[in-house]
Amino acid sequence: MSTKLRLTRKGSAARMKGVTLIELMIVVIIVGILAAVAYPSYQEQVRSTRRADGKSVLLQTAQALERCYSRFSSYNNAGCGVTFPINSPEQFYVVTSAALSAAAFTLSAAPQGTQVEDTKCGTLRLTSTGVQGSQGADTDVNSCW
Repeated sequence: MSTKLRLTRKGSAARMKGVTLIELMIVVIIVGILAAVAYPSYQEQVRSTRRADGKSVLLQTAQALERCYSRFSSYNNAGCGVTFPINSPEQFYVVTSAALSAAAFTLSAAPQGTQVEDTKCGTLRLTSTGVQGSQGADTDVNSCW
């Protein structure tokens, strides 16, 4: 009787080792669901981080134009040395001037490359009076700036 009991225990212990295919598939499905939820959030965070590239080049260009205005009393003086278009350091935005006159300017930073997928904010804008804006689906300027 003790021999028979030992065989039964040995057999059940052997069956308990390892992972079944069903358990493995459940884990794969859970990981897939988590990835499907996390990846779009990650992509939006990357786009948001890249917006800093566009904002910085807009602010640098505006600062250069303000220095020009202080020196020549005009934003569009030939001695300014600010020429358009201007590419951002990371190449995610290109800055152009929609309106550049002696007394005012409006700068636009259009996304380029992979940043074109940023439909939330789209093109970033900055005026000589400091008004910030965007031409994207999100109308809240604070979320883009």
